Amino acid sequence: MTDLITLAEIVESGLCIGCGLCQSIAGEDAVEIVMTPEGRLRPLEKAPVDPASLALINKVCPGLVVTGPDPDELAEGHAFDEMWGPLRQTVLGHAGDPVIRFQAAAGGGLTGLASFLLESGRVERVLHVTADPDQPMRSRATISTTPEQVLRASGSRYGPTAPLVEFLSLLEDGKPFAFVGKPCDVDAIRALEMEDPRVASLCRYKLSLVCGGASELGKSQDLLAGLGVEEPEVTLFRYRGYGNPGKTRIEVRDGRAWEFSYQEMWEDEGTWRLQFRCKICPDPIGELTDIAVLDCWPGGGPTGEDAGFNAFITRTAAGDELFQAAVAAGAIVVDGPVSARMLDDYQPHQVRKKRALAWRLQGMREAGVLTPAFERLRLDTFAYGADDPRAAGNLDGIKQRIASGRTRENPVRREGD
Repeated sequence: MTDLITLAEIVESGLCIGCGLCQSIAGEDAVEIVMTPEGRLRPLEKAPVDPASLALINKVCPGLVVTGPDPDELAEGHAFDEMWGPLRQTVLGHAGDPVIRFQAAAGGGLTGLASFLLESGRVERVLHVTADPDQPMRSRATISTTPEQVLRASGSRYGPTAPLVEFLSLLEDGKPFAFVGKPCDVDAIRALEMEDPRVASLCRYKLSLVCGGASELGKSQDLLAGLGVEEPEVTLFRYRGYGNPGKTRIEVRDGRAWEFSYQEMWEDEGTWRLQFRCKICPDPIGELTDIAVLDCWPGGGPTGEDAGFNAFITRTAAGDELFQAAVAAGAIVVDGPVSARMLDDYQPHQVRKKRALAWRLQGMREAGVLTPAFERLRLDTFAYGADDPRAAGNLDGIKQRIASGRTRENPVRREGD
């Protein structure tokens, strides 16, 4: 990559996911992640980004590059699946603490692991996300130092988040920490790890959910509008949890409250308002994480509430060791093995997306737009065959989307400006 790609080009090409790492690299005096009028978190350039910082951003931005696991580093004797990547352990389970299991999303798997990391002293802090106390519908990065803080921040957050805005500051502090977030956030951390040796020594565990995509804030704003509620009235906006999958619950200052089932909120994928980068995501399943944790509903969706379960995928030696220790300590309870084909059934939309992605990327290249470099993720070998009508559908569909301007974004401006 000889010519550096500017932040404006990344954003306006629809490739930004709003992780916030560019702000951390360039500094808040130059770049600030802001909410845009379109309901997206994007980097607002307040001053020119120096060339060295921009060069590093070009190397680590998950909108530009994602490189999958190195096949030469995969452990012998462990499974590798064309769809799901490296699989050391794949099991069904849940948090051992019944409060965590009930209150956190699904079976509380990530919350249980994060709490165990702090309780065991393996790390001093956990970087993750929580509801913004001043704007409960929105999310922000937070640092937990106790299991109680982890639990208070638990529950899925559907919508834009920027968990990496202070990532380099944590490296400068020199205290060991863990990260819990989306796979694209972990992809950015792993890319930075190749450039900065502090990442491997200090960010000791990288955990992620298996992600269905990050919605624009407009998804939640539409829900409020339908209720006749203004955002400043909201005192609680809980997307999931308190059961599995748990209901979306909204509370406002005058005491009114509403609840919506998971199916009412998320069954129609056409209403998700996903950001474009999510539609071309090469790694929603967290192949670069130490442990990936996912919902495990047969057929791909819940039929009602249950006690709460997760599927766990350990992918690295560090993830394996952590998971075994968490099970031994009772922080995680294992209910049985899970096969890769069971994962297909739990998350069929992930299979469809991965098979479509090579064709979507080809459509972008043929349309002459900025196209990210996604490598070592088997996108070509796992793709729909050329004679499969779904191949042409995805190729032509992305070209039509580009031609209509739906993949482009406006220059960044702050919400309300």
